[in-house]
Amino acid sequence: MIITELFTQLGSATAGLMFAWAVFQQYFPYELRSYIDTYSQKIISIFYPDIHIIFDEYTGEDLRRSDVYAAIQNYLSTNSSTRAKRLKADVVKDGKSVLLTMDHNEQISDDFNGIKVWWTSIKNDTKTKQFTFYPELDESRFFKLTVHRRYRDIIIKSYIDHIIKEGKATAVRNRQRKLYTNNPSKNWYGWRGAKWSHVVFEHPA
Repeated sequence: MIITELFTQLGSATAGLMFAWAVFQQYFPYELRSYIDTYSQKIISIFYPDIHIIFDEYTGEDLRRSDVYAAIQNYLSTNSSTRAKRLKADVVKDGKSVLLTMDHNEQISDDFNGIKVWWTSIKNDTKTKQFTFYPELDESRFFKLTVHRRYRDIIIKSYIDHIIKEGKATAVRNRQRKLYTNNPSKNWYGWRGAKWSHVVFEHPA
């Protein structure tokens, strides 16, 4: 009985707020609404001083995988193994090693010149809007950077460039070198035929 009354009161309060907001939007002058919105944002920023920067995995009209996203993923993999509570293991392509990265919806911190930065790996699953007898999930992944707003300029001008350079350097270190040799002509045909074959190069040192 108490729960029913609580939901009834909550519904009435929500309806009242929606009605008041509609009246405010329709009848109050734009100048007054803009003034109230400006100062409400200032009040909110006092209690929530952080800013957020989103880095999507796929960007552009052709939805290609973002090089920046890949660089961030490589950069975070260097310290996520010691700081993250949940890790995801990926085998390096054609390799013998395992790359540990942040699991989805996991958060770790990073330090840059005494500034604490928070990184969150987020994955959203949403159903596709296309008609199908077999519902499919559309995945979207992105990294969210969170930092105090007083460090905005440092993050934008220095930190992001820093992680991109370090991430690309990490990718180069993880990349395997291969030695290619020419196959005999008798092996060029068939569904597995190829003119070139390769082996992983392992330095004797």
